[in-house]
Amino acid sequence: MAAEVSEPDCIFCKIVAGQIPSMSVLETKSVLAFMDIGPLAEAHLLVIPKRHYARLDEMPEQEVRELTTLLPRLARVVVKVTEAEGYNILQNNGQVAGQAVEHVHFHIIPRKEGDGLGYRWPAKEYEPGRADEIHGRLLQALKARN
Repeated sequence: MAAEVSEPDCIFCKIVAGQIPSMSVLETKSVLAFMDIGPLAEAHLLVIPKRHYARLDEMPEQEVRELTTLLPRLARVVVKVTEAEGYNILQNNGQVAGQAVEHVHFHIIPRKEGDGLGYRWPAKEYEPGRADEIHGRLLQALKARN
């Protein structure tokens, strides 16, 4: 019998509950890592918290630590299995950022020269004085939270 789903419409919650099968590679009390069914490369993994959170900033810091502590180990395994030259670890928050499933998840994607995946990083520059303004606002927001 499958476990209860925390968010009924969430495919990842259904995977955690055992209602949808997955190719799990690592499971702990609070984290599940499994192969992506729509991989960008062989051994493309998804690493998720078992509890439902739509965005990373909603997660308690301890749960983020528990999940992210596993990323180096999983990345080493992916690189070993695929003989990849590198890898991407991606984590998107919100549809505008490319998040297709609204449940926190990290992608580990092995990369090889000529894999055709590409990478965009259209760097910009701040207008004069704007970086100082944003820096001050960030510091203020951090102080207000602590």
